[in-house]
Amino acid sequence: MNTQYTFTDRAEAGRLLAHALPPLDPHETVVLALPRGGVPVAEQICKARHLPLDLVFVRKIGVPGQPELAVGAIVDGDKPHVTINHRIMHATGLSETEVSAMGRALLPEIDRRRQLYLSAIKRPDVRGKTAVVVDDGVATGATMRASLLALRSRGVAKVILALPTAPPDVLPSLTCLADQTVCLEQPPYFTAVGAAYRDFPQTTDAEVVAALGRCAKWTTNPGEP
Repeated sequence: MNTQYTFTDRAEAGRLLAHALPPLDPHETVVLALPRGGVPVAEQICKARHLPLDLVFVRKIGVPGQPELAVGAIVDGDKPHVTINHRIMHATGLSETEVSAMGRALLPEIDRRRQLYLSAIKRPDVRGKTAVVVDDGVATGATMRASLLALRSRGVAKVILALPTAPPDVLPSLTCLADQTVCLEQPPYFTAVGAAYRDFPQTTDAEVVAALGRCAKWTTNPGEP
Protein backbone atom coordinates (compact mmCIF):
# COMPACT_ATOMS: atom_id res chain seq x y z
CA MET A 1 0.00 0.00 0.00
CA ASN A 2 1.19 3.51 -0.81
CA THR A 3 1.71 5.10 2.62
CA GLN A 4 2.15 8.64 1.28
CA TYR A 5 -1.55 9.26 1.78
CA THR A 6 -2.58 7.48 4.94
CA PHE A 7 -4.80 9.91 6.81
CA THR A 8 -4.94 10.65 10.52
CA ASP A 9 -8.61 11.63 10.18
CA ARG A 10 -11.07 13.20 7.76
CA ALA A 11 -9.81 16.70 8.51
CA GLU A 12 -6.28 15.81 7.42
CA ALA A 13 -7.63 14.21 4.26
CA GLY A 14 -9.55 17.41 3.53
CA ARG A 15 -6.47 19.58 3.97
CA LEU A 16 -4.51 17.38 1.58
CA LEU A 17 -7.31 17.50 -0.97
CA ALA A 18 -7.50 21.30 -0.68
CA HIS A 19 -3.80 21.44 -1.56
CA ALA A 20 -4.19 19.01 -4.48
CA LEU A 21 -7.17 20.67 -6.16
CA PRO A 22 -6.62 23.05 -9.09
CA PRO A 23 -7.10 26.83 -8.76
CA LEU A 24 -10.78 27.61 -8.07
CA ASP A 25 -12.67 30.89 -8.27
CA PRO A 26 -14.59 31.33 -4.97
CA HIS A 27 -17.35 33.18 -6.80
CA GLU A 28 -17.82 30.42 -9.36
CA THR A 29 -17.33 27.29 -7.24
CA VAL A 30 -19.44 25.35 -4.75
CA VAL A 31 -18.22 22.40 -2.68
CA LEU A 32 -20.85 19.66 -2.36
CA ALA A 33 -20.34 17.02 0.32
CA LEU A 34 -22.03 13.67 0.71
CA PRO A 35 -23.25 13.56 4.30
CA ARG A 36 -22.34 12.62 6.71
CA GLY A 37 -18.74 11.42 6.33
CA GLY A 38 -17.88 13.71 3.45
CA VAL A 39 -18.66 16.87 5.41
CA PRO A 40 -15.52 17.02 7.63
CA VAL A 41 -13.40 16.47 4.50
CA ALA A 42 -15.23 19.15 2.54
CA GLU A 43 -15.08 21.61 5.43
CA GLN A 44 -11.28 21.76 5.21
CA ILE A 45 -11.46 22.45 1.47
CA CYS A 46 -13.94 25.26 2.08
CA LYS A 47 -11.75 26.70 4.84
CA ALA A 48 -8.58 26.65 2.76
CA ARG A 49 -10.14 27.96 -0.44
CA HIS A 50 -12.93 30.19 1.02
CA LEU A 51 -15.58 28.24 -0.86
CA PRO A 52 -19.28 27.80 0.02
CA LEU A 53 -20.49 24.39 1.19
CA ASP A 54 -23.65 22.58 0.17
CA LEU A 55 -24.78 18.97 0.48
CA VAL A 56 -25.88 16.21 -1.87
CA PHE A 57 -28.68 14.36 -0.11
CA VAL A 58 -28.08 10.80 -1.23
CA ARG A 59 -28.76 7.42 0.36
CA LYS A 60 -27.55 3.97 -0.57
CA ILE A 61 -30.23 1.42 -1.44
CA GLY A 62 -29.07 -1.75 0.28
CA VAL A 63 -30.04 -5.28 -0.72
CA PRO A 64 -32.61 -6.74 1.71
CA GLY A 65 -30.73 -8.76 4.31
CA GLN A 66 -27.41 -7.35 3.04
CA PRO A 67 -27.67 -3.61 3.73
CA GLU A 68 -24.00 -2.96 2.96
CA LEU A 69 -24.40 -4.33 -0.58
CA ALA A 70 -25.65 -1.44 -2.71
CA VAL A 71 -28.16 -2.22 -5.42
CA GLY A 72 -28.52 1.48 -6.12
CA ALA A 73 -28.86 4.93 -4.57
CA ILE A 74 -31.38 7.74 -4.44
CA VAL A 75 -30.64 11.47 -4.58
CA ASP A 76 -33.17 14.00 -3.32
CA GLY A 77 -34.41 16.83 -5.50
CA ASP A 78 -37.51 18.20 -7.20
CA LYS A 79 -37.65 14.79 -8.85
CA PRO A 80 -35.72 12.23 -6.72
CA HIS A 81 -33.15 10.45 -8.89
CA VAL A 82 -32.68 6.69 -8.50
CA THR A 83 -29.55 5.03 -9.88
CA ILE A 84 -29.58 1.23 -10.13
CA ASN A 85 -26.70 -1.22 -10.24
CA HIS A 86 -28.26 -3.65 -12.70
CA ARG A 87 -25.61 -6.31 -12.11
CA ILE A 88 -26.45 -6.46 -8.40
CA MET A 89 -30.16 -6.14 -9.13
CA HIS A 90 -30.20 -9.15 -11.43
CA ALA A 91 -27.92 -11.18 -9.14
CA THR A 92 -30.27 -10.68 -6.21
CA GLY A 93 -33.48 -11.26 -8.16
CA LEU A 94 -34.84 -7.77 -7.65
CA SER A 95 -36.76 -5.74 -10.23
CA GLU A 96 -36.39 -2.07 -11.14
CA THR A 97 -39.81 -1.41 -9.62
CA GLU A 98 -38.72 -2.98 -6.33
CA VAL A 99 -35.44 -1.08 -6.22
CA SER A 100 -37.19 2.22 -6.98
CA ALA A 101 -39.70 1.54 -4.20
CA MET A 102 -36.87 0.75 -1.79
CA GLY A 103 -35.28 4.07 -2.73
CA ARG A 104 -38.48 6.05 -2.17
CA ALA A 105 -38.73 4.49 1.29
CA LEU A 106 -35.50 6.33 2.15
CA LEU A 107 -36.90 9.77 1.33
CA PRO A 108 -38.28 10.49 4.84
CA GLU A 109 -34.78 10.13 6.32
CA ILE A 110 -33.37 12.35 3.57
CA ASP A 111 -36.07 14.93 4.33
CA ARG A 112 -35.24 14.77 8.05
CA ARG A 113 -31.58 15.43 7.34
CA ARG A 114 -32.32 18.25 4.92
CA GLN A 115 -34.53 20.07 7.42
CA LEU A 116 -32.05 19.55 10.26
CA TYR A 117 -28.88 20.45 8.38
CA LEU A 118 -30.11 23.39 6.32
CA SER A 119 -32.50 25.11 8.73
CA ALA A 120 -30.02 27.87 9.64
CA ILE A 121 -28.17 28.47 6.36
CA LYS A 122 -28.85 29.67 2.85
CA ARG A 123 -27.93 27.16 0.17
CA PRO A 124 -25.59 28.43 -2.55
CA ASP A 125 -26.81 28.33 -6.15
CA VAL A 126 -24.88 25.75 -8.19
CA ARG A 127 -26.29 26.61 -11.62
CA GLY A 128 -23.54 27.55 -14.04
CA LYS A 129 -20.81 26.95 -11.47
CA THR A 130 -18.05 24.44 -10.81
CA ALA A 131 -19.16 21.76 -8.36
CA VAL A 132 -16.45 20.08 -6.28
CA VAL A 133 -18.08 16.84 -5.10
CA VAL A 134 -16.51 15.39 -1.96
CA ASP A 135 -16.79 12.27 0.17
CA ASP A 136 -14.42 10.62 2.64
CA GLY A 137 -13.87 7.88 0.07
CA VAL A 138 -15.81 5.39 -2.03
CA ALA A 139 -16.07 1.62 -1.90
CA THR A 140 -18.66 0.46 -4.44
CA GLY A 141 -19.21 4.01 -5.71
CA ALA A 142 -23.01 3.65 -5.69
CA THR A 143 -23.86 6.84 -3.81
CA MET A 144 -21.21 8.90 -5.58
CA ARG A 145 -22.35 7.70 -9.00
CA ALA A 146 -25.93 8.70 -8.19
CA SER A 147 -24.75 12.06 -6.90
CA LEU A 148 -22.72 12.88 -10.00
CA LEU A 149 -25.57 11.94 -12.33
CA ALA A 150 -28.08 14.00 -10.35
CA LEU A 151 -25.85 17.08 -10.25
CA ARG A 152 -25.85 17.37 -14.01
CA SER A 153 -29.60 17.93 -13.87
CA ARG A 154 -29.03 20.87 -11.49
CA GLY A 155 -27.27 22.82 -14.21
CA VAL A 156 -23.67 22.81 -12.98
CA ALA A 157 -21.08 23.94 -15.52
CA LYS A 158 -18.25 21.66 -14.41
CA VAL A 159 -17.88 18.75 -11.99
CA ILE A 160 -14.68 18.01 -10.08
CA LEU A 161 -14.68 14.75 -8.14
CA ALA A 162 -12.51 14.99 -5.01
CA LEU A 163 -11.76 11.85 -2.98
CA PRO A 164 -9.15 10.86 -0.42
CA THR A 165 -9.34 7.17 -1.33
CA ALA A 166 -11.00 4.80 -3.80
CA PRO A 167 -10.48 1.32 -5.25
CA PRO A 168 -8.63 1.45 -8.58
CA ASP A 169 -11.22 -0.81 -10.22
CA VAL A 170 -14.14 1.44 -9.19
CA LEU A 171 -12.70 4.90 -9.80
CA PRO A 172 -12.87 4.79 -13.64
CA SER A 173 -16.66 4.34 -13.51
CA LEU A 174 -16.84 7.64 -11.59
CA THR A 175 -14.19 9.65 -13.42
CA CYS A 176 -16.14 9.27 -16.65
CA LEU A 177 -19.00 11.19 -14.97
CA ALA A 178 -16.80 14.11 -13.91
CA ASP A 179 -14.84 16.70 -15.84
CA GLN A 180 -11.85 16.31 -13.55
CA THR A 181 -10.93 13.92 -10.73
CA VAL A 182 -8.55 14.30 -7.81
CA CYS A 183 -8.08 11.09 -5.81
CA LEU A 184 -5.20 10.96 -3.35
CA GLU A 185 -4.96 7.22 -2.81
CA GLN A 186 -5.90 4.11 -4.82
CA PRO A 187 -4.60 1.16 -2.80
CA PRO A 188 -4.22 -1.99 -4.93
CA TYR A 189 -5.69 -4.11 -2.14
CA PHE A 190 -8.61 -1.93 -1.15
CA THR A 191 -10.62 -3.28 1.79
CA ALA A 192 -12.74 -0.39 3.08
CA VAL A 193 -12.77 3.40 3.16
CA GLY A 194 -12.01 3.39 6.88
CA ALA A 195 -8.79 1.47 6.30
CA ALA A 196 -7.22 4.67 4.93
CA TYR A 197 -7.75 6.47 8.24
CA ARG A 198 -6.25 6.11 11.69
CA ASP A 199 -9.33 7.71 13.27
CA PHE A 200 -12.62 7.05 11.49
CA PRO A 201 -15.57 7.66 13.85
CA GLN A 202 -19.08 8.10 12.54
CA THR A 203 -19.87 11.72 11.76
CA THR A 204 -22.86 12.94 13.76
CA ASP A 205 -25.76 15.16 12.73
CA ALA A 206 -24.50 17.82 15.17
CA GLU A 207 -21.06 17.82 13.53
CA VAL A 208 -22.63 18.32 10.09
CA VAL A 209 -24.71 21.28 11.31
CA ALA A 210 -21.68 22.86 13.00
CA ALA A 211 -19.51 22.46 9.89
CA LEU A 212 -22.12 24.06 7.67
CA GLY A 213 -22.35 27.00 10.06
CA ARG A 214 -18.61 27.52 10.11
CA CYS A 215 -18.33 27.38 6.33
CA ALA A 216 -21.13 29.93 5.96
CA LYS A 217 -19.16 32.33 8.21
CA TRP A 218 -15.87 31.78 6.37
CA THR A 219 -17.37 32.60 2.98
CA THR A 220 -18.99 35.75 4.41
CA ASN A 221 -15.97 36.79 6.51
CA PRO A 222 -12.87 35.13 4.99
CA GLY A 223 -10.59 36.37 7.78
CA GLU A 224 -12.39 34.51 10.54
CA PRO A 225 -10.54 31.53 12.06
